Amino acid sequence: MVNKAQGLGLNLITKIAGSDLLDQLKLRKFIEKSLYQGSKAGFKTLTATQKAFKSDSSVNKQRLPSQSKSLFDLSLTEEQLMTVDAMDQFAAEVLYPLAHDADQNETFPAELWQHIADIGLNYYALPEVLGGVAAEKNIISNILIAERLAKGDFSLTAGLLSTFSVINAFMQWGSERSQASYLPSFANDTDIRATFAVQEASPAFNPFKLKTKATSLNGQYIINGEKTLVVLGESADILLVSAELNGHPDVFIVKRNDSITYKKSPAMGLKATESVTLKFNNTQAERLSDDDFNYSSFLDLGNLMWCAMAVGTCEAVKEYSIKYANERTAFGEPISHRQSVAFMIADMAIEIEAMRMLILNAASLAEAGKPFHREAYLARIICAEKSMKIGTDGVQILGGHGFTKEHPAERWYRDLRATAILQSGLHA
Repeated sequence: MVNKAQGLGLNLITKIAGSDLLDQLKLRKFIEKSLYQGSKAGFKTLTATQKAFKSDSSVNKQRLPSQSKSLFDLSLTEEQLMTVDAMDQFAAEVLYPLAHDADQNETFPAELWQHIADIGLNYYALPEVLGGVAAEKNIISNILIAERLAKGDFSLTAGLLSTFSVINAFMQWGSERSQASYLPSFANDTDIRATFAVQEASPAFNPFKLKTKATSLNGQYIINGEKTLVVLGESADILLVSAELNGHPDVFIVKRNDSITYKKSPAMGLKATESVTLKFNNTQAERLSDDDFNYSSFLDLGNLMWCAMAVGTCEAVKEYSIKYANERTAFGEPISHRQSVAFMIADMAIEIEAMRMLILNAASLAEAGKPFHREAYLARIICAEKSMKIGTDGVQILGGHGFTKEHPAERWYRDLRATAILQSGLHA
């Protein structure tokens, strides 16, 4: 009834306002002011009435329980904030200045090994009992480290995180025996280097259908097969190799020895990682985990690390594009004034946030011990697609400059394409 009366009143106001008689009698301003105050009071009364009505009608209804923020809390702890700040500074002051020459020379800078020891990167993965700072599960912090480092350079971050990720794999999946054998060595000797050998040179590589085979012989395991695009594979002391055992994929620990042959396998991107192809010829190995090993989760956590690195590099692309678009002038004004450029950068920002949310969602579920395969898969799909688009748009915004090595856009473009190609090879 109140709504109907209010509607009739509004109809009357409209008719009066359209009348010429008000202008003839010079009463328009007075009438408009009166009608405004009256309608304002009417709406105020209506709102109060509706509020009271809603309050009365919901007495017998059961309220939905409020969601617990702890399920997906985006605020960082003090430790995570300190870690993020340290990695941001390291990426800007150390990684970014080294990135161009490392890519050009296709070498991982030797001085970075000392930097890794100085900032204690591997100690972020080691448990407190061994002098590290890692909790039982530290997946979100690992994701943050990967993202922030990759703002300095995607390729160098992949190399930096190779040993770090192997330690994470030992912490998450290692049997008591393997943890006791290897984790103290990582803690005591910062010169030990490790990496993953997962990728194989086959069309549409499926990490669940491996050509590399493992066989059991007198309680020992023997591996035969070939792996490609192994990050820092030639200098690694320890390899985590995926291989098929009794018809199922598994992961094995392999120490560097003479039964492994190396061949350089330079790629379009990731040139600073010194990627190689490894061939295993009756190579002795030991299993990483016991029978409860979840190979699917092992891959998912690795893929999340690549996704996090993609987000960090996309942030670098966005920031560089904004700076360039504001400084580059055409026809007397910055090109950022053109809608096509502005919208392209706006799309970058939107897509970066979408990627970050999906990654953190999957990581938070994994850290809570909940199923996260679906979320990790969705994160990888969108990161593979959008990171390549952002890399392409970064080159496009720079125009002809984007095609030259004078600017880092072409390097980011090449590196970001690895997100859609590589399966795991890192570990959160």
